[in-house]
Amino acid sequence: MSFTTKIHSYDGVGKFNVYVAEPEGRPRGAVLVIQEIFGVDTDIRWRCDLLAQSGYLAIAPDLFWRLDPGMELDPDVKSNLKRSVDVVMRFNTDKGVHDVQSTINKAREIAGSKVKVGLVGYCLGGRMAAYASARTDIDAAVSYYGVQIERMLDEKDAIRNPLMLHMPEFDEHVGKEIQAQIHAAFDRNPQITIFDYPGEHHGFACTLGKRRSEAAAALADQRTSDFLSEHIG
Repeated sequence: MSFTTKIHSYDGVGKFNVYVAEPEGRPRGAVLVIQEIFGVDTDIRWRCDLLAQSGYLAIAPDLFWRLDPGMELDPDVKSNLKRSVDVVMRFNTDKGVHDVQSTINKAREIAGSKVKVGLVGYCLGGRMAAYASARTDIDAAVSYYGVQIERMLDEKDAIRNPLMLHMPEFDEHVGKEIQAQIHAAFDRNPQITIFDYPGEHHGFACTLGKRRSEAAAALADQRTSDFLSEHIG
């Protein structure tokens, strides 16, 4: 069963939507699915539904609720890019981390306080996976082609639970120099695992749409599935 509900923001200024997909029976764990810059779109909801079919409670918060609530754009339509870039340029990462923590709390409320909670994020969500690993009580997190992770490398020692990164070689938003910086900082932390994907581009693991690179996406998703099984349940 899937539904949309609302969560109170940490600062009390409002509520934001979360898409929830529930498994049949007791959840084996909970997983937050964090959006790209296109909002909680069909791809993100479909990922939640797939996780629910695998036995997880899956929950996707609308992190753009302060700027463009309910925004949902097709990444394959080029005219949508300007709007999504404008919103993400105004996005406050610090407030976003608090919204992630509020969503973690909601996941535990629904699934049970003893259930482990993981996070899988894409693009913007990949950034939030790294930040959440350092600043929230998430049990484990996965970052697909996270952007601006280099801005939090000084928080690397705060990451004490497992974090996995999927980094495509030719990411248009994360150049090779930045990838090298991330490796140099994160490779020293035994909790962090980085997989590089030669020849792949940003968005290679999208479930739907033209950007998907089938073989690399299947490999990354299998690694994620194994990671969640090991660390979440």
